[in-house]
Amino acid sequence: MSCGCSCLCVFTGGEAERDIGVTAYPPLSTFSTGLRCRCPRCGVGKLFDGYLTLAATCSHCGLDLAATDSGDGPAIFVIFIVGPIVTGMALWIEMKFSPPIWLHMILWLPTILGSSLWLLRPFKAVLVAIQYKHKAGESGYNGPK
Repeated sequence: MSCGCSCLCVFTGGEAERDIGVTAYPPLSTFSTGLRCRCPRCGVGKLFDGYLTLAATCSHCGLDLAATDSGDGPAIFVIFIVGPIVTGMALWIEMKFSPPIWLHMILWLPTILGSSLWLLRPFKAVLVAIQYKHKAGESGYNGPK
């Protein structure tokens, strides 16, 4: 779908954006902007108003983020990462040292909570950036008209 010029038609569905300069926003890495929790279009504006609350619009480029929704995706990815790591470490600690159950609770509950909260925000930002890049869902391209 790319025409070979600098019009970024691959990112705009073949149509140039008329109200902003087409070349004003070069393609950015979804993982770079996501991990930095920045706007997926300009890479400068903050993506979040609160800890997990998306901003209504980008403070830098004005991108409307109101319809963007990552759903349960970030939580699922965090569960699939934190769960096996903590389970493996807990089993290793149990086999190696056999601590009492209360020590497991003191050790693993804060580890699970802290690591889950630490990973949730960047994972949500990456999924929002991927959604923007691929024009998925309510915030992007919904098919031919």
